[in-house]
Amino acid sequence: MKEKLIRFMYGRYGIDSLCRFTLIAGLVSMLLAGWNDSMLLSLLSWACIILTYFRMFSRNIYKRSAENQWYLNKTYKLRSAFYRQKNLLIQRRTHHIYKCPSCRQKIRIPRGKGRIEIRCPKCSATFIKKS
Repeated sequence: MKEKLIRFMYGRYGIDSLCRFTLIAGLVSMLLAGWNDSMLLSLLSWACIILTYFRMFSRNIYKRSAENQWYLNKTYKLRSAFYRQKNLLIQRRTHHIYKCPSCRQKIRIPRGKGRIEIRCPKCSATFIKKS
């Protein structure tokens, strides 16, 4: 059975970021349509799901990858903002992040060093903080 699926998908586009987005949007709108009894949301959800399957099974790989690249370019700023916030949350487990009082530069200090004097690498101002 697995071999048949692999053979069927050979030469087809598969799943990418735009497919994931349209599938999640379709499922969310389907849940909202079920709660609100909205025919418009129901049609929107089916359109998203059909579009997802059309893109997955398409043999026009060049066109599907161009569509995905367009989607990635349009969502770049939003995705990078989420990535920065996620990275800051991960860093806060092991480091304190302070701002310099004079120039507002962010400075990352490892946790567990006690009270230390911090020198700003940008303006050379010094201040004392607990790490």
